[in-house]
Amino acid sequence: MTHGAEIESGGRFQFGANWARFLANLSPAKVAAAETSLRDMLGQELAGKRLIDVGSGSGLFSLAAHRLGATVHSIDYDPESVACTAELRRRYAPDATNWKVEEASVLDAGYLRGLGRFDIVYSWGVLHHTGDMHLAFENIVPLVAPGGLLFVAIYNDQGWRSRYWYFVKRLYNKSTLGRIAVIASHAPFLYGGRVLARALTGRLEVERGMNLWYDFIDWVGGYPFEVANAAAVTAFFEQRGFRLRRVRDVAPRSGCNEHLFEKSHD
Repeated sequence: MTHGAEIESGGRFQFGANWARFLANLSPAKVAAAETSLRDMLGQELAGKRLIDVGSGSGLFSLAAHRLGATVHSIDYDPESVACTAELRRRYAPDATNWKVEEASVLDAGYLRGLGRFDIVYSWGVLHHTGDMHLAFENIVPLVAPGGLLFVAIYNDQGWRSRYWYFVKRLYNKSTLGRIAVIASHAPFLYGGRVLARALTGRLEVERGMNLWYDFIDWVGGYPFEVANAAAVTAFFEQRGFRLRRVRDVAPRSGCNEHLFEKSHD
């Protein structure tokens, strides 16, 4: 099934359309925040490194990696996300020869084999939206050069709560009425509460340079949807020659567990 057919059938959220609205209000401060976040996540400088952004979304973190000196390869399955990333390259780096943007799926092992190895494989909040997270995990393993870094962020498994959100996200994508029902029933306590809490503390922007409203829509609509706890993700990659360097485990809350691995061998 093509990307467009998946959208039409209600089997996939329009991530790219949400990112396009986010980019309309992108500010220099958000770009700077993304650079800081990326450097802090990886714990090293990026100058001279070869990085692949698997599921580039808005393109914001591809841009951050480029500005930090990396040679960047951005891929996304969603054509509108690819367009967003290409637009950021046009705005900020129109003459760049070290930043490539392509429409491609992480589930396409044949395509990935042609890309070679990377010093850094980066995928934040993407692989659980592919429809086959296990295959996505398998496919990114060969992309990492020995001694290279792998950074993945995956939705935390909350048991019955995660199953609840699976059905909410399915409902959101099935029809306009479903979207209205999901937003109306969840915005007051998910979005309204966060806005109030952050307004009281002066933190109206969320982490990684994001925006509260688009982050909310991405959460309630983001489908396909899979989850894994931090221990399961760690075990998967350690069994394939990776050493865990750092983990941010959000359990028992919702959100993404962030893992930074180093590949010790093939």
